[in-house]
Amino acid sequence: MFVVDNVLITDDLVEAAFCCNLGACHGACCVQGTSGAPLTVDELQEVEDVLPIIRNRLRPEALKVIEEKGVWEELGDDYYVTTCVGEAECVFVRYDGRVAKCSIQEAYHEGKTSFEKPISCHLYPIRVEQLGEYETLNYEQIDICKPAIPHGKRIGIGLAEFLEGPLVRKYGKGWYDQFMIMVLERREILGHDPTN
Repeated sequence: MFVVDNVLITDDLVEAAFCCNLGACHGACCVQGTSGAPLTVDELQEVEDVLPIIRNRLRPEALKVIEEKGVWEELGDDYYVTTCVGEAECVFVRYDGRVAKCSIQEAYHEGKTSFEKPISCHLYPIRVEQLGEYETLNYEQIDICKPAIPHGKRIGIGLAEFLEGPLVRKYGKGWYDQFMIMVLERREILGHDPTN
């Protein structure tokens, strides 16, 4: 474990090869779990504001849930998530064949919104947790993401490199550059480079 500006990073994040493989996982992280996507307080308004832009992409069953519950709910003290169709299928999911895709992210890539998607989704499979004065970055290793490991090895990309965009979005480019210096040092110390 190491620290970059009050952010604790676990070594399994440093050592992991990883690149999402939608052809194998079918976007399972958007439809499986125990709740919707975690949201920051700032993102509550963002997901409300994006709804009119993406409403025509959403499935009838998702629109029904949104009419009844809205696009987010509070599960505990200051713990917010997107609402779900059923137990864990995010209301913002649309299907492209068997693959679950994010309607918000599609609209973002088309230039229709400046909000890409919730940061918890963008950073996945990293989970951010508060530990006293520190934020911790933990690599959540679950079965649905297993196809991303051999895919990352095949193309020579580590989890730290794969998540450059969302890490820069959350912490800034200067933080990411410092983080990567530490990642490369840790890989040398640990004798393990997932990109080779």
